[in-house]
Amino acid sequence: MPTFDPVRPFRKLAYNNALANRRLLQACATLKPGEFEAPRTSFFPSIKETLNHTITVDWFYIDGLEGGTLGLKAFEVDEPFHDVSSLADAQAKVDQRLVALCEALTPERLVATVSLHRGARIQEERMEDVLGHLFQHQTHHRGQVHAMLSGTSVAPPQLDEFIVADDARFRGAELPALGWSEETLMR
Repeated sequence: MPTFDPVRPFRKLAYNNALANRRLLQACATLKPGEFEAPRTSFFPSIKETLNHTITVDWFYIDGLEGGTLGLKAFEVDEPFHDVSSLADAQAKVDQRLVALCEALTPERLVATVSLHRGARIQEERMEDVLGHLFQHQTHHRGQVHAMLSGTSVAPPQLDEFIVADDARFRGAELPALGWSEETLMR
């Protein structure tokens, strides 16, 4: 019988996060001119604004999880990316940082304190709580973009697949493009 690994769910969430972001941004890359920036109904009023918000929040939290002090500098530019291509490249890089961080996790690191630099104060939280918060944030805003895509020329991609063995047939050529294998995802 396999032993329980408390880190495994976080690794799988990091892989799922990167795969879902890749799928979503590939869909966004096929939008017609003007659709990326077009006003839409959501918390942030466009696909562009939502995806820019997501990446700046990723920069903030992942830097903190890595022990960095970037803090609120992550938000100095509201919309650092004006096109899907450069945003997708940057998102893939930060997603790989999160995967690497989760691959290096240990049970002890999960309960370690993370310092999040918030200007005049430092917020201290358990790493497992910050990771849970970050994955929830990503899922929340990906869902908003997914819904906004429904009002464009592009069909929303499959995002609710989780990394389970039975869904391997749906991942096709995506894993090699990310440098992963099914064995990596299933361990």
